[in-house]
Amino acid sequence: MEVLAHGVGSRTDLPLPLGLALYGAGAATLVSFVVLLLLWRTPKLGDDRSGRPLPTALQRVADSGAVRRGAQAVALALAVLVVAAALAGPEETSRNLAPWVLYVTFWVGLVPASLLLGPVWRVANPLRLVSRLLRPLVGPPRGADRLPTLGLWPAAAALLAFVWLELVPAGRTDPDVVAAWLIGYAVVQIGASLWFGEEWFAAGDGFEVYSTLLARLSVLGRRDDGRLVLRSPLTNAMTTPARPGLVAVVMVLLGSTAFDGLTRTVWWQDGPGAANDVLSGTLGLAGSVVLVSLLYVAGTRLSGRLSRLPLGPQPRLFAATVLPIALGYTVAHYFSLLALDGQTTWILASNPFGTAGVDLFGTYGNVVDLRAVSADLIAYVQVGAVVTGHVLGVTLAHEQALRVAPRAPASDQLPLVVVMVLFTVGGLGLLFGF
Repeated sequence: MEVLAHGVGSRTDLPLPLGLALYGAGAATLVSFVVLLLLWRTPKLGDDRSGRPLPTALQRVADSGAVRRGAQAVALALAVLVVAAALAGPEETSRNLAPWVLYVTFWVGLVPASLLLGPVWRVANPLRLVSRLLRPLVGPPRGADRLPTLGLWPAAAALLAFVWLELVPAGRTDPDVVAAWLIGYAVVQIGASLWFGEEWFAAGDGFEVYSTLLARLSVLGRRDDGRLVLRSPLTNAMTTPARPGLVAVVMVLLGSTAFDGLTRTVWWQDGPGAANDVLSGTLGLAGSVVLVSLLYVAGTRLSGRLSRLPLGPQPRLFAATVLPIALGYTVAHYFSLLALDGQTTWILASNPFGTAGVDLFGTYGNVVDLRAVSADLIAYVQVGAVVTGHVLGVTLAHEQALRVAPRAPASDQLPLVVVMVLFTVGGLGLLFGF
């Protein structure tokens, strides 16, 4: 039995010719750009002052310190349980709760949770609670004044470390490896927060930054006065601060999903990845991140040069426009993983330590229902997510171009649009093993 497989789905899952899907997806991106040029000639999205306020009572609950501390305490208890299960539970990955919680329920489940509820991990992050409890023992943060200069670069490094663990080492699903990684990650993050202050987590915790960026595509947002509002996900995305390191975070997400698809191709398996070792996997992951980064930076730089904009902030100004593309890839790669393998978490949760006779929720004897989602549905979700993500990305890029260079000809946006078309076709090709 193959467990915790990534990038589920193959060419045989696609209920239409692959070539037609590739050409159609690329054409959809280009056509959407043409339509935008004709019908979207001035900025139309709101700013961080827009939105329909939510009820005051809901605002009070969402911002309540007691609610946040309670959520963090529950998350901490669950995290301790997962680590304990990894260390004291069954040795077999298929019977140990920890790998399924980390790689499926938490990592993949963070996507729908953040889209539906906003930046949930910023609210429930248990490391914030631990850091706060330890603060009186170490005194005030000594490096707080240096934190703003770091931007989101620490989060990009943290995410890269996790996706490396997720995709490269052969023993990544071993319970001992999962436990060691979780403990090590917590120690590093808490140590950094004690030096830089609790705001470190908003810049250095890869999972919190990931959840916060995903929440930019939610209908929930905050105005600049802190009021919770309902507004268009596109408007939310446009309010993303262009912080240093934002491009790196988005490129790690894009590059890692690209590498995930690459590892399932015959070319990789019979060529560079034939050894199936850490070195080839590390180089492949690094190469994928570098390649998508170079394409993106080249597209934004060239568009900026044509528009006569300063070269410095160009990639950062358009980084938020790539968020829907990264989300589309994520949904395409992990939809069926959550729907199918995600069932294992709830099965094993009935007996987290594999103790004979224990069945807390009456699910321990269940098996994964592979009929929960059909192959056709998986394929349609994969294609739909990638295409939708790119169409929304082009829309945001067009809106941003109108804001930063309102007098520039629309043709100046073409280099970035071409890059997005390449991402569309390449992403689908890798997804289905082309």
